[in-house]
Amino acid sequence: MSETSNTYLAKEKVGKLILKFSIPCIMSLLVSALYNIVDQIFIGRGIGYLGNGATNVVFPITIISLAIALMLGDGSAAYLSLCQGKKDIKSANKSVGNAITLLVSCGIIMAIVFAVFKNEILFAFGATENNFAYANEYFNYIVIGIPFFVLGNGLNSIIRADQSPKFAMITTLLGCIINVILDPIAIFVLNMGMKGAALATITGQIVTALCGILYIRKAKTFKITLDGLKLSLDIVKRFVPLGISSFLTQISIVVIMGVMNNVLVKYGAMSKYGADIPLTVVGIVMKVFQIVVSVCIGIAAGSQPIIGYNYGAGEKERVREIFFTILKAEAVVGAVSFILFEVFPLQITSIFGSEDGLYNEFAILSFRVFLSMIILTCIQKSVSVFLQALGKPVMAMTLSLMRDFLFSVPLAIVLPMFMGVEGALLSAPIADILTTFAVIVFSLKILKELKTVDTERYAYENSKSKENSKTKMPNTVKAYN
Repeated sequence: MSETSNTYLAKEKVGKLILKFSIPCIMSLLVSALYNIVDQIFIGRGIGYLGNGATNVVFPITIISLAIALMLGDGSAAYLSLCQGKKDIKSANKSVGNAITLLVSCGIIMAIVFAVFKNEILFAFGATENNFAYANEYFNYIVIGIPFFVLGNGLNSIIRADQSPKFAMITTLLGCIINVILDPIAIFVLNMGMKGAALATITGQIVTALCGILYIRKAKTFKITLDGLKLSLDIVKRFVPLGISSFLTQISIVVIMGVMNNVLVKYGAMSKYGADIPLTVVGIVMKVFQIVVSVCIGIAAGSQPIIGYNYGAGEKERVREIFFTILKAEAVVGAVSFILFEVFPLQITSIFGSEDGLYNEFAILSFRVFLSMIILTCIQKSVSVFLQALGKPVMAMTLSLMRDFLFSVPLAIVLPMFMGVEGALLSAPIADILTTFAVIVFSLKILKELKTVDTERYAYENSKSKENSKTKMPNTVKAYN
C-alpha cells in the first residue's frame, strides 16, 4: 500500500472525512436493513398483516447472518486500518484473505443449519397458527441467499476500509434497487406471494456479492493470494475480536426479537389486542429501529478507517476530535428520530399497510414508548463501535452486552408479568437509561488515556527538541567566531 494513499486520513479536516466515509457506510447498512423491510411493505399491501407477521418471524435469520458477516468484515476492516497506520502490509493482506475464507464457509454452514432446523427456528421466533404457512414459504427461499448475503456484507466492510466507500454503497444500492423492482412484479403481476418476495430479495443479494468479488481482485491497499486465504489462527485471533461489538449489536436484535415475539404472543393473547397485532406491530417498530441503528452505526463504522489509521499512527489528539464529532452527529440523529416517532407514529406504521382500530392504537403506543430513549441508543452504539475501532474489543463488547443482554432481555421477560403486553414496551427505554452510566464511564476512561498518551508524547518531543538545540549551539557560536 502506498503511503500517499493514506496521508489524507491524517491531514484532511475531520468533518469532511467523516462525511466522505460515513455516508456510503450508512447507505450500505441501510440497504442491508431495507431488504426485508421492502419485502414487508409490498407484502403488507399485497397479502396483509399476517404476511407481515410472517416476515417478522423470518427476519431474525437475516440478522443472525448479518451479525456473522459484520463480525468478520468489520473485524478485518478495523485490523486492516490499524495495519495501514503501522505500514504492516503482510498482516493486512493475510487478515483480508482469512476473512474471505471465513465469510464463505460461515455463509454455507448457516444456510444448511437454518434449513435443517427450519420449524424449530420459526416457532422459536414466535410463529403463530395464523401466519405459519406464510413464514414457512418465505423461509424456504430466503435461506438460499444466505451465503451471498454474508459474503456481500462482509466484503463491503473491507471495501470501505480499502478507501472505496462509494463502491461499497453502489453495490448494496444496486442489489436493493433490483429487489424493489422485482418485488411488485413477483407479488402483484406474477402472483407469487411470499415466494416472489423472497426470490426478489436473494437476486439482489447475489448481485451485491458478485460485485464485491470483482472488486477485491484489484483492491487498492491489499492483495489476495492463495497463501492469504489459508486460515491462520494467529491472524484470526487478531481481527475477529475487533468485530465482536458489531456481532453483538446485531445478534442482540435477534435475542430481543425472539424474547419479545414470544412475550407479545403470550401476553397479547391475554389482552384486547390479541396475539397477532402486537407481534406484527412490534416487528415493524424493530425494523424502523434497525434503520436508525444502521444510520448511527454507519457514522461510527464508516469512520473506522480514519480512527484506526490515526490511532495506529499515534495521532491521539486527532482521534479525540473524531470522537466528539461523531457524538455530535449521533445526538442529531437521535433527536430527529425521537421527534418523528413521537409525532408521526401512525404515519410511519401506515407505510407497511393500512389497518384500523386496535392495530393503530397499539402501533402509536409502541413507537412512543419503545423508542422514547432512542437518542441514548444512538450514542451508546457509536461509542461501542468507536472502542472497537481503537482495538479495544472487551470494552466495546461490554457495552453491547450490558444494554442488549443484561438489561433489555430480563426486563422484557419480567415487566409483562406485572404490566401485561404494554410492559414489554418499557424494556428498551429503561435499558437505555441504565446503560448510559456505563457509556459515560468508558468514554471518560478512553479520553483520559488518549490525553495521557498525547501529554507524554509532547513532553518527549519537547525534550528532544531542547537537546537538539543545545547540541547545535556550539557549532553556531563557532561559525560566528
